[in-house]
Amino acid sequence: MTANFTIATRKQVAVAGMTTITTDAVLQSPAAALPAAVATQRELRLDLFRGIALWLIFIDHLPTNILTWFTIRNYGFSDATEIFIFISGYTAAFVYGRAMRDRGFVISGARILKRVWTIYVAHVFLFTIYLAEISYVATRFNNPLYAEEMNILDFLKQPDVTIIEALLLKFKPVNMDVLPLYIVLMFFLPGILWMMLRKADLTLALSVILYAVTWEFELALPAYPNGVWFFNPFAWQLLFVFGAWCALGGAKRMARILDSKITVALCIAYLVFAFCVTLTWHIPRLDFLMPHFLERWIYPISKTDLDVLRFAHFLALAALTVYFVRSDWPGLTSVWLRPLILCGQHSLEIFCLGVFLAFVGHFILTEIAAGAVAHFIVSVSGILIMSGAAWLLSWYKGVVEKGGSRPQNAKADRTADIAGTK
Repeated sequence: MTANFTIATRKQVAVAGMTTITTDAVLQSPAAALPAAVATQRELRLDLFRGIALWLIFIDHLPTNILTWFTIRNYGFSDATEIFIFISGYTAAFVYGRAMRDRGFVISGARILKRVWTIYVAHVFLFTIYLAEISYVATRFNNPLYAEEMNILDFLKQPDVTIIEALLLKFKPVNMDVLPLYIVLMFFLPGILWMMLRKADLTLALSVILYAVTWEFELALPAYPNGVWFFNPFAWQLLFVFGAWCALGGAKRMARILDSKITVALCIAYLVFAFCVTLTWHIPRLDFLMPHFLERWIYPISKTDLDVLRFAHFLALAALTVYFVRSDWPGLTSVWLRPLILCGQHSLEIFCLGVFLAFVGHFILTEIAAGAVAHFIVSVSGILIMSGAAWLLSWYKGVVEKGGSRPQNAKADRTADIAGTK
């Protein structure tokens, strides 16, 4: 679901009032990748599908409603999380890989760690607001089930211990698992990039080996008060590293394969298979259509450890998306897709806002109104608020850069903008 492209020389332009980075090269194929040594026009497909992922994550965090049936998790093995992590790896490698080539390991590593700190602070801030939101609602409406449902009972019982565990990323309320995963993956990005710029295929192979070892020996990070991280970084690193590998030339090398009609046919066949399997989850009467040997082979389809079936499902979706949605697709400039693209360009802020709004929506649907109409209004209202916030952030950044960026900093600002690293 998440994108790819190719490059050559470096120059900068502004297009349609938005900050971009452009080159003389054009996309050789819908699957061509963007080497980090050079620059390219801002890849709007990345922004578009990251925005889609953010909307889908928000909708999936709400109680089941009409719009829930339009999210991809109901029709296959993967969901929006795979989109988000892949694009995060892709954009991070594109921006910081080029910086590492140009300025060396130390400078680029420092920039990455600064970004890690920004994400960490955002996580702590969101954690604080989220706890306050849930605690207030649970107390105000005398409904302790909110605290239990959102997994903050331990905080209410032992706030001193729980806060320390939260700062160590071990305690996470419901819906707050993605950012800790992102923090850990970004923390190890300097080493990953250093290896990938020298031996990209070997780095990807080592990532696959770590993934296999994780499954074989059940590697995991402990969570508080018990259990393990919902998103196991030892497994999910594969998708992040794969995104980085694609950004640094891997997708270009796969261009012929991805352009093949045979590949397209295989991807469609696998998506149909996944749809048929998930159909039995929603219509239990169809269980008899699933052979027992197949059930024993595919279940459980672990999200925590990024099951192979989930990874393959994402790859099939991504391959078809790249094949049919080319970089010059007119829809990318459509006013109707502009809200999605803006959300994708401000992913960290919009993700945090989406988590906050998801609980507000959960509260409204529980305490005030239910039913299809209420669900629809809550879902659409949340999306409109997220889109409005993204527009405001984009407007503010444009005003600040227009009036405040010094010429010597403009180039760095434009580079950072492509991955939301500012």
